Amino acid sequence: MRTATLWAALATGVLSMLLLGDGLALNLLLVAIPATLGAYFAAQAAGRSVRRWTLVWGVGGLALLTVPALRDADWPSFLALVAAMAAGSLALHGGRTWTGVLFGPIGLYTSLLTGPAWGWRGLRERTGGARGNVGPVLRAVVVAAVLLLVFGALFAGADAAFADLLAGLVPDASVSGGPWHIVLFVIGVVGALAAAHTAAAPVQWDRVEVPPGRARGRVEWALPLIVLAVLFAVFNAVQLAVLFGGYDAVLDKTGQTYAEYARQGFWQLLLVTLLTLLVIVFALRWAPRDGSRDRTLVRAVLGTLCVLALVVVASAVRRMDMYVGEYGLTRLRISVVTVELWLGLVIVLIMAAGVWGARWLPRAVLASAAAGVLAFGLMSPDGMIAERNVQRYEKTGTFDLDYARGLSADAVPALDGLEEPLRSCALQSIARDLEREDEPWYATSWGEMRARDVLDDRSLSPEAHWRVCSRLSGELAYGAYR
Repeated sequence: MRTATLWAALATGVLSMLLLGDGLALNLLLVAIPATLGAYFAAQAAGRSVRRWTLVWGVGGLALLTVPALRDADWPSFLALVAAMAAGSLALHGGRTWTGVLFGPIGLYTSLLTGPAWGWRGLRERTGGARGNVGPVLRAVVVAAVLLLVFGALFAGADAAFADLLAGLVPDASVSGGPWHIVLFVIGVVGALAAAHTAAAPVQWDRVEVPPGRARGRVEWALPLIVLAVLFAVFNAVQLAVLFGGYDAVLDKTGQTYAEYARQGFWQLLLVTLLTLLVIVFALRWAPRDGSRDRTLVRAVLGTLCVLALVVVASAVRRMDMYVGEYGLTRLRISVVTVELWLGLVIVLIMAAGVWGARWLPRAVLASAAAGVLAFGLMSPDGMIAERNVQRYEKTGTFDLDYARGLSADAVPALDGLEEPLRSCALQSIARDLEREDEPWYATSWGEMRARDVLDDRSLSPEAHWRVCSRLSGELAYGAYR
């Protein structure tokens, strides 16, 4: 273990203690930087070189941590944190196969136990009189901290401007929050040591070989898939007929409303896409593989099924677009459309693997998922929901005021374009939340700061009292949900 790894773990613990107690925003990225450096130092000491995909996963994981710094909404930030953990695990392990990318995080979690013990042994080696002893350095750091504390307190008491400067720059580490600060410190040190130990000694899941499935005969394998492809083709032909013939005749014949046709069809088609991917996985496992003719058969059958599945994906997205255009955009609707689009991308990647080989497919699928989560967070889903619903209100005069009130501060710029008193009614709850939150700069997202600027430039109307807002909610909600 290099001494730099120990210092990086200590820096991670200190930053966690000082910054993470107030919430998650830019501070999460600040904490991750020394932990990343510690893992790099540990991998370098173990003789592991930095490869191209290591940089891809590492930079991607850090990029995902910018989502909480930019967006106030919790749900895209949570997805970004989960994706950042997965990307970080792949950067530490370097998985290439499906077993490597899927089981790699297990090694990271086991390092939560072995990493601290490894770090303790390294610390004892360096404080026991050996060359590179860090004991004097630690004592110097303690003395410097005491001097800063004493003289900083005196200067703050002597000048109010200096005290205000310190209050804005120095995180709160009051005695009342002492136990919580200690917990955050321990979490930071343990997490950094676990990442460093994983980087130094990763579990080689890529060496685990999964035996291929028993190859089937051509007829036994191809006949069910060909029948399924024919069913897909008939369904897609009906969809094209409906698209060019109009929906009115279909609605009259089925007795469904416009909303029922769009919503019900979307969920079924989403399930069809998922099941198609499952069928492709099992079909590849049991595919005949005796020679070039078998490879040609597999590519032809599965390629046709993939192309037809892409048409199903397009039909599902079209149905949800119909529903959103009629009844507005919500978090659930934008989420499932994003998932459906990503599933379509996975199908495209599978088709490409059938042409150029599948060695790169596991990492490509995981990279596309991480990139999708990053794009989803950066595009501000709450802001898109508010903007789309405001546009719909301008066209149709319907607006789900109760739903708009539940959005995050990311929606404020779009909701600011509404007319009064609807604007103030939509922004009241968000404004109250922003007034109650007095967070330091490192725990405040860019979305919150932008929302405060909008509300400061144009205050809420005093006419938007609860009776007016209640009346508007009832008048404008017609057609919001069907």
